[in-house]
Amino acid sequence: MLLKLYLGPVRGAFLLLTPACVVLGGICAWFAVSPDLRPGLWLDGGLAFLAALAAHVSVNALNEYMDFKSGLDALTQRTPFSGGSGTLPAHPMLAGIAWWTGVLALLLSCGIGLYFLLHWPQAWSQLAVLGLLGVLLVVGYTPWITRNPWVCLVAPGLGFGPLMVAGTQLALIGHYNSQGWVAALVPFFLVNNLLLFNQFPDVEADRTVGRSTLPILLGRRRCVHVLGVQWLAAYGVLIGSVVSGVLPSGVLAGLVTAPLALLAARGAWQHADDIPRLLPFLGLNVAVTLATPVLMALGWWGWPA
Repeated sequence: MLLKLYLGPVRGAFLLLTPACVVLGGICAWFAVSPDLRPGLWLDGGLAFLAALAAHVSVNALNEYMDFKSGLDALTQRTPFSGGSGTLPAHPMLAGIAWWTGVLALLLSCGIGLYFLLHWPQAWSQLAVLGLLGVLLVVGYTPWITRNPWVCLVAPGLGFGPLMVAGTQLALIGHYNSQGWVAALVPFFLVNNLLLFNQFPDVEADRTVGRSTLPILLGRRRCVHVLGVQWLAAYGVLIGSVVSGVLPSGVLAGLVTAPLALLAARGAWQHADDIPRLLPFLGLNVAVTLATPVLMALGWWGWPA
């Protein structure tokens, strides 16, 4: 119970997104090298996962701390998908622990990033750019990015798509290829939608503390169109990548989630301003976002050609 309390600000259930994206990047790396080099990927793969997980922990913990300090937590109507964990409003004495958790997790992620910089000196500039961008996303998300609706829209997908998927491939083999970048586009669009849809319940509270998210700017109903465009883009990239021969046919396993996305879109349109009735569709969106990259990776692994 005590451990659960201390881990509350890192939002443990939300961390499932990290392995879902890292495993897709790992598969991109696995099939980009010859079989005799693949055994050496396991250790570095574990380090890449730890770095990504630490970055995710950091942004969650710092977001919890800043939302508590700004008074946002006192205004939000918490749901399973939005409004934070509720740990700090219930236990204010843990605020300092949340802050240091975020800082130390970020330092751990940066330390592992330094290892990869030394490991792949020929790719230091690419690794450094990705690392710096990742740090800026972690540090700047709550105080600055949430003040710009269009940057706030794409920042989550950038972190979990190109940075985490293509970044994992770069960390493991020291270079990118087109497969890593194209595969990264699917979680890019899906994670953008994950955060966008989860902002629907928080419109009034976010506006009160000066945030400017897309649902605040456009309204929930008009944001449903943005959700639809990004779901179509995610599955369009998936199909197009196979048709063009960039990704293998096995990744089409990710299409299994398309009916769930369609249901989520329908629910978003019908109940955009009715938060209690919207909650099941927020859950469907979470399932789509987590399952699609995992299914792509499993399909690629089982049917690589």
